[in-house]
Amino acid sequence: MRPITRLALAMTIFTAAFNAQASNVLIVLSDSDHLDLKDNKVFATGFYLNELMQPVKLMLDAGHSVTFATPTGKAPTLDKSSADKMYFNDDVAALQEYKALLEHLKITSPGESPVISLSRVEQIGYEHFDAVYIPGGHAPMQDLLHSVELGKLLNNFHAHSKTTALVCHGPIALLSTLSNPTAFTRQLETGTQATSSDWTYAGYKFTVISNQEEELAKGLLKGGVMKFYPQTALEQAGGVYSSNSSPWTSHVVIDRELVTGQNPGSALDVGKVILDRLKSQSQAKD
Repeated sequence: MRPITRLALAMTIFTAAFNAQASNVLIVLSDSDHLDLKDNKVFATGFYLNELMQPVKLMLDAGHSVTFATPTGKAPTLDKSSADKMYFNDDVAALQEYKALLEHLKITSPGESPVISLSRVEQIGYEHFDAVYIPGGHAPMQDLLHSVELGKLLNNFHAHSKTTALVCHGPIALLSTLSNPTAFTRQLETGTQATSSDWTYAGYKFTVISNQEEELAKGLLKGGVMKFYPQTALEQAGGVYSSNSSPWTSHVVIDRELVTGQNPGSALDVGKVILDRLKSQSQAKD
């Protein structure tokens, strides 16, 4: 990438540094390109286009700064099945607009991605960020739920009541705040009742892609079977689940600092909630 092009990209992402009303939002994605299923089957996946880009575009358009991170700093992978007009109200022009923005930001580029690692985020300082957003796609179920670094970050945001927003499969990342999330998920994988006594979000109201929606969409797995569903996992961890009344319709739940969206159709509404909360935070500082 030529220096002038890299500078232009940096200005696009970090233009908010010159705006007194701007906030800094951390976007955390999985750096996995697959999900391990039962019987040693593997499902190629990543993040969903609309779940990442709809909120990101809202933030950039509002003048906020966004920083992208994955556990190891590896460029994340787009779930190709999500690059479909069905996730944009069948609007082909909207699909192309978001695809173009993703390409412009170079997020998935192995050599040019602006993505940093979660350890780098900690070095920068959690206090630098005003909110965190985690989109879905199945990939968070491969690594984010077990990430020690992410658990540390989320616990810090919880302690400081900072907006923590997640959508679709993204909320599974909340399990990273358990002292031993791997042991917890092993219990889930056996089909037994999983137990925990130290989950940061115990008692919180939340939503995540429902078991019903998982069943409706299991054809995507091409005969594969997930080891467990996120609704079941988060309920057994101690969360209070809330669902929409009709599959795939938007549903957003807000409980204290936690903002969760149920499915791909909820991403835009989650983005709007983030903007509203950032605006309120900024006004409170003035």
